[in-house]
Amino acid sequence: MSAPTPASAAASRVAHRATFFRQSGWMMLATVIGGMLMWSVHLLSRAIPASEYGTLITLFAVVNLIPTMPLQMVFTQQTAQALATGREAQLAGLLRWTAVAMLVAWALGTLVVESLHGAIGRNWHLVNPAALPGMLVVILLSLAWPVFAGLLQGQQTFLWLGWCSILNGAGRIGAAVLIVFAWHGQATGIMVAVAAGLLLACGLGAWQTRPLWGAVAAPFDHAILRGQVLPLMLGFGATQFLFCADTAFVNAYFGAERTAPYGAAGTLSRALLWLVLPLAGVLFPKLVHSHAKAEKSGLLGVSLLITGTLAGLGLLGLWLLGPWLVLIFPAGYRSDILAVLPWYAGAMIPLALGNLLVNDLLARSRFRVVPALMVVAVGYGLALSRWHTSPTMVLQLLGGFNLLLLVVCVWFAWRDGKSKVQAPNSKV
Repeated sequence: MSAPTPASAAASRVAHRATFFRQSGWMMLATVIGGMLMWSVHLLSRAIPASEYGTLITLFAVVNLIPTMPLQMVFTQQTAQALATGREAQLAGLLRWTAVAMLVAWALGTLVVESLHGAIGRNWHLVNPAALPGMLVVILLSLAWPVFAGLLQGQQTFLWLGWCSILNGAGRIGAAVLIVFAWHGQATGIMVAVAAGLLLACGLGAWQTRPLWGAVAAPFDHAILRGQVLPLMLGFGATQFLFCADTAFVNAYFGAERTAPYGAAGTLSRALLWLVLPLAGVLFPKLVHSHAKAEKSGLLGVSLLITGTLAGLGLLGLWLLGPWLVLIFPAGYRSDILAVLPWYAGAMIPLALGNLLVNDLLARSRFRVVPALMVVAVGYGLALSRWHTSPTMVLQLLGGFNLLLLVVCVWFAWRDGKSKVQAPNSKV
């Protein structure tokens, strides 16, 4: 076979980028639509008491601590790598092992929660004791969904991954409206609606990935768990902790009623991430595939530019339109939302950029960054436990540690690039 000419190589790069932007555009659209549908649940805050809405925010925060992002990234990486190297049978074996491990872990966790039911209810200020069982069902589905999402993402079936996101949101808001207005449900009922949306997404994801999980399984190398899965779980887990831990701390220190406006500001601010996270989601499996085949991608720089631009425009929009956006929430929340919204929105910018660099480093198995990410996450948790005199201070800590995350990722990316440049010279 003849070597590719410069013209054909250039045409291939153009086609590669065109595919990347087309897929990223669809995922942005699907993520925004799905995110808006899921976010619409917060409009029901007008129909339930403030204490119930605070409880709902707390339950959401606890569910968000489930390592959904690490799980999805693990299976994205394993799927992309398996398809690039012809190890589909080993992937099926890993999937079966994971399913059993998840069910056992969930069952043990359920026993612990039920044994501490009373203490958890008092600490989380839960009015309805049925909220915990509802949360546990959502947690089980939240463990299953990232597996199917990772399979879809890893095989780069972004069309159906986008539709799963939309169905998740549509099922959630549709069931929530029915439960709240027809059956007068509150926080617990809305958690049932969340489970309904997740069930729809899991069902479609399972159908579209059945050739992968339904394949004849072969034993997988358990060294993969230590060498690849564990670093990915820890690295993305540290990033996810920075995404969502603050709300649980605010509820523990300030109570459900003050958590409600804080959570509303967080919902508006995290909408910035709807615009930019799809870029990282599309980029990650492509980087894994390129790394497995020792190919160059060249997409990171463009992705960073687009991420920074979109996040900056979103931040400006929130600052300018904040007084009008808060009108969708009850009048009693609005002043508190506006007080923390600029801090919250500003904290999302370094997180969005840092997340993209984390995806790049971990996709290329640059796991030296993982201990540093864990130090940042642990430091953030310790800082929140000591300095929390106001929700604004919590957000100042969040912004500071998100900036530290970005600096750490830039440092490791720079070191990685420098070592690539110096490596050929060392052989001379």
